[in-house]
Amino acid sequence: MNINVPFDKEEVKKLKAGDYVYLTGTIYSARDAAHKRMYETMLEGGQAPFNLKDNVIYYLGPTPAKKGQVIGSAGPTTSSRMDKYTPLILENGLNGMIGKGKRSKEVIDAIVKNKAVYFAAVGGAGALLSKCIKESEVIAYDDLGTEAIRKMRVEDFPVIVVIDSEGNNLYETAIEEYKNKK
Repeated sequence: MNINVPFDKEEVKKLKAGDYVYLTGTIYSARDAAHKRMYETMLEGGQAPFNLKDNVIYYLGPTPAKKGQVIGSAGPTTSSRMDKYTPLILENGLNGMIGKGKRSKEVIDAIVKNKAVYFAAVGGAGALLSKCIKESEVIAYDDLGTEAIRKMRVEDFPVIVVIDSEGNNLYETAIEEYKNKK
Protein backbone atom coordinates (compact mmCIF):
# COMPACT_ATOMS: atom_id res chain seq x y z
CA MET A 1 0.00 0.00 0.00
CA ASN A 2 1.35 3.45 -0.92
CA ILE A 3 0.56 6.47 1.25
CA ASN A 4 1.45 10.13 0.91
CA VAL A 5 2.65 11.83 4.09
CA PRO A 6 1.44 13.80 5.91
CA PHE A 7 -1.94 12.03 6.02
CA ASP A 8 -5.26 12.64 7.78
CA LYS A 9 -7.28 10.55 10.23
CA GLU A 10 -9.31 8.96 7.41
CA GLU A 11 -6.08 7.47 6.02
CA VAL A 12 -5.06 6.33 9.52
CA LYS A 13 -8.34 4.39 9.88
CA LYS A 14 -7.53 2.37 6.73
CA LEU A 15 -4.23 1.09 8.15
CA LYS A 16 -4.33 -2.28 9.88
CA ALA A 17 -1.69 -4.07 11.96
CA GLY A 18 0.42 -6.16 9.59
CA ASP A 19 0.01 -3.91 6.53
CA TYR A 20 3.12 -3.24 4.48
CA VAL A 21 3.22 0.45 3.58
CA TYR A 22 5.43 2.68 1.43
CA LEU A 23 5.50 6.31 2.57
CA THR A 24 6.15 9.17 0.17
CA GLY A 25 6.28 12.82 1.17
CA THR A 26 7.48 14.68 4.26
CA ILE A 27 8.36 13.10 7.61
CA TYR A 28 10.36 14.42 10.56
CA SER A 29 13.12 12.81 12.59
CA ALA A 30 13.34 13.12 16.37
CA ARG A 31 14.99 11.00 19.03
CA ASP A 32 15.25 11.05 22.83
CA ALA A 33 16.79 14.48 23.39
CA ALA A 34 14.52 16.21 20.85
CA HIS A 35 11.44 14.52 22.34
CA LYS A 36 12.44 15.63 25.83
CA ARG A 37 12.86 19.23 24.67
CA MET A 38 9.56 19.24 22.72
CA TYR A 39 7.76 17.70 25.71
CA GLU A 40 9.13 20.24 28.18
CA THR A 41 8.27 23.11 25.80
CA MET A 42 4.69 21.85 25.39
CA LEU A 43 4.28 21.35 29.16
CA GLU A 44 5.22 25.02 29.58
CA GLY A 45 2.54 26.04 27.05
CA GLY A 46 4.84 26.32 24.03
CA GLN A 47 4.65 24.54 20.72
CA ALA A 48 6.72 21.92 18.96
CA PRO A 49 9.21 23.32 16.40
CA PHE A 50 7.02 22.03 13.55
CA ASN A 51 3.30 21.47 13.13
CA LEU A 52 2.61 18.02 14.57
CA LYS A 53 -0.90 17.81 13.06
CA ASP A 54 -1.21 14.88 10.62
CA ASN A 55 2.56 14.38 10.55
CA VAL A 56 4.85 11.41 11.16
CA ILE A 57 7.98 11.29 13.34
CA TYR A 58 10.77 8.83 12.56
CA TYR A 59 12.79 7.86 15.64
CA LEU A 60 16.11 8.42 13.93
CA GLY A 61 19.58 9.71 14.68
CA PRO A 62 21.40 9.25 11.37
CA THR A 63 25.11 8.81 10.95
CA PRO A 64 26.89 11.68 9.21
CA ALA A 65 26.37 11.80 5.46
CA LYS A 66 29.33 10.92 3.29
CA LYS A 67 30.19 13.00 0.25
CA GLY A 68 27.38 12.74 -2.31
CA GLN A 69 24.83 11.43 0.21
CA VAL A 70 21.69 13.19 1.44
CA ILE A 71 21.95 11.49 4.84
CA GLY A 72 24.02 8.79 6.49
CA SER A 73 22.73 5.44 7.65
CA ALA A 74 19.13 5.97 8.73
CA GLY A 75 17.96 3.00 10.78
CA PRO A 76 15.26 3.26 13.45
CA THR A 77 16.03 3.63 17.13
CA THR A 78 14.24 1.80 19.95
CA SER A 79 10.81 3.40 20.32
CA SER A 80 10.28 2.73 24.02
CA ARG A 81 12.83 5.46 24.78
CA MET A 82 10.22 7.99 23.58
CA ASP A 83 7.28 6.44 25.49
CA LYS A 84 7.30 8.99 28.32
CA TYR A 85 6.81 11.84 25.82
CA THR A 86 4.56 10.20 23.23
CA PRO A 87 1.05 10.60 24.73
CA LEU A 88 1.39 14.41 24.92
CA ILE A 89 2.85 14.59 21.41
CA LEU A 90 -0.02 12.47 20.05
CA GLU A 91 -2.53 14.74 21.81
CA ASN A 92 -1.03 17.62 19.83
CA GLY A 93 -1.97 16.05 16.49
CA LEU A 94 0.79 13.63 15.49
CA ASN A 95 -0.65 10.82 13.34
CA GLY A 96 2.25 8.41 13.10
CA MET A 97 5.54 7.22 14.51
CA ILE A 98 8.24 5.06 12.94
CA GLY A 99 10.65 3.09 15.09
CA LYS A 100 11.36 -0.42 16.29
CA GLY A 101 10.30 -2.47 19.26
CA LYS A 102 7.38 -2.64 21.65
CA ARG A 103 5.44 0.30 23.12
CA SER A 104 4.07 0.77 26.62
CA LYS A 105 0.41 0.36 27.51
CA GLU A 106 0.18 4.15 27.97
CA VAL A 107 1.40 4.72 24.42
CA ILE A 108 -0.93 2.08 22.98
CA ASP A 109 -3.84 3.71 24.84
CA ALA A 110 -2.79 7.13 23.45
CA ILE A 111 -2.58 5.68 19.92
CA VAL A 112 -6.18 4.45 20.21
CA LYS A 113 -7.44 7.63 21.91
CA ASN A 114 -5.84 9.91 19.29
CA LYS A 115 -6.47 7.60 16.30
CA ALA A 116 -2.79 7.35 15.37
CA VAL A 117 -0.55 4.57 14.05
CA TYR A 118 2.83 3.06 14.98
CA PHE A 119 4.99 1.80 12.15
CA ALA A 120 8.16 -0.29 12.36
CA ALA A 121 11.11 0.10 10.05
CA VAL A 122 13.60 -2.73 9.74
CA GLY A 123 16.41 -2.37 12.24
CA GLY A 124 19.82 -3.09 10.76
CA ALA A 125 18.76 -1.81 7.33
CA GLY A 126 19.79 1.82 7.89
CA ALA A 127 22.01 2.02 4.80
CA LEU A 128 19.17 0.77 2.60
CA LEU A 129 16.54 2.98 4.28
CA SER A 130 18.74 6.05 3.73
CA LYS A 131 18.35 5.58 -0.03
CA CYS A 132 14.62 6.36 0.36
CA ILE A 133 15.42 9.74 1.94
CA LYS A 134 15.75 12.21 -0.92
CA GLU A 135 16.14 15.45 1.08
CA SER A 136 17.10 16.16 4.68
CA GLU A 137 17.30 19.50 6.45
CA VAL A 138 17.87 20.25 10.15
CA ILE A 139 14.97 22.47 11.25
CA ALA A 140 15.35 22.57 15.04
CA TYR A 141 17.68 21.81 17.94
CA ASP A 142 20.86 21.89 15.83
CA ASP A 143 22.85 21.78 19.08
CA LEU A 144 21.70 18.16 19.54
CA GLY A 145 23.83 16.97 16.60
CA THR A 146 22.48 13.72 15.17
CA GLU A 147 19.45 14.05 17.46
CA ALA A 148 18.41 17.39 15.93
CA ILE A 149 14.98 17.50 14.30
CA ARG A 150 15.13 17.00 10.55
CA LYS A 151 12.52 17.58 7.89
CA MET A 152 12.94 14.82 5.32
CA ARG A 153 11.41 14.09 1.95
CA VAL A 154 11.04 10.34 1.46
CA GLU A 155 10.04 8.19 -1.50
CA ASP A 156 8.67 4.68 -1.08
CA PHE A 157 9.96 4.44 2.47
CA PRO A 158 9.09 0.87 3.61
CA VAL A 159 7.34 0.38 6.96
CA ILE A 160 5.00 -2.14 8.58
CA VAL A 161 1.96 -1.16 10.64
CA VAL A 162 2.63 -2.59 14.08
CA ILE A 163 -0.10 -0.88 16.13
CA ASP A 164 -3.15 0.44 14.32
CA SER A 165 -5.67 3.06 15.45
CA GLU A 166 -7.85 0.37 17.03
CA GLY A 167 -4.99 -0.93 19.20
CA ASN A 168 -4.34 -4.12 17.23
CA ASN A 169 -0.71 -4.98 17.89
CA LEU A 170 1.25 -7.06 15.37
CA TYR A 171 3.82 -8.01 18.00
CA GLU A 172 1.06 -9.75 19.98
CA THR A 173 -0.97 -11.21 17.11
CA ALA A 174 2.11 -12.59 15.36
CA ILE A 175 3.10 -14.48 18.51
CA GLU A 176 -0.40 -15.96 18.80
CA GLU A 177 -0.42 -16.96 15.12
CA TYR A 178 2.96 -18.63 15.55
CA LYS A 179 1.79 -20.54 18.63
CA ASN A 180 -1.37 -21.66 16.84
CA LYS A 181 0.64 -23.02 13.89
CA LYS A 182 2.76 -25.19 16.18
